[in-house]
Amino acid sequence: MATSFPSPTRLARRLWLGAALALAVATLSPAPALADGPADDLGRKVQSFYDSTSTFQAKFTQTYTIKIQNVKKVSTGTVAFEKPGKMSFRYDAPNGNRVVSDGKTIRVYEKENDQVFESPVKGSQYPAALAFLMGKGQLLKDFTLRVLDAADMKFEGGYVLEATPKDATPAYQKMLLYVDSETNQVRRALILDAQGNKNRFDFAAPIVNKPTEKGEFDFKAPPGTRVVKN
Repeated sequence: MATSFPSPTRLARRLWLGAALALAVATLSPAPALADGPADDLGRKVQSFYDSTSTFQAKFTQTYTIKIQNVKKVSTGTVAFEKPGKMSFRYDAPNGNRVVSDGKTIRVYEKENDQVFESPVKGSQYPAALAFLMGKGQLLKDFTLRVLDAADMKFEGGYVLEATPKDATPAYQKMLLYVDSETNQVRRALILDAQGNKNRFDFAAPIVNKPTEKGEFDFKAPPGTRVVKN
């Protein structure tokens, strides 16, 4: 099976998609008007930086840890976000998977299984994360923030924010944002689900506010691919 998904089940796709959408919080969320307390102040700094960001592109390393199986899967690739509501994950060979949103439809392509799963953005079960993906959400409004000790988290030179969604979602329980203190850019996002699984994304060579390639957020499945619509 493909390395970016722990299994070809609906649950695995749901967890991955939740993680991908949660990442949009870290990259394209608008800043709120008010903030109270150290955690909110740091959250505002992150948002202030990304409030002026219309596009985000980077290389990524994804490490998915399945607790019950004690299995760790590592994948690499490139990611791009663009306001409003566009997202693209390209996995390196031999994986070849794709996760694409054109702002209306989210498509998850599993190359090894020759299938693609399509879901409408509207009416998705991930309201908070999708609000950020669509450029409408607010980090401080939708999440409860807490500052973690950077030294304990082995991220000295930056700070770590724990973000717990105020509205419960089956996609993930909480996420940790590892933020560079000089630029307020998110360098790592760790998404945790209720079963103890961990989905970690490390970003490298980030580029902001540069045009994305034409067609980056369009996806047409190869001939013969099974299409499953949710």
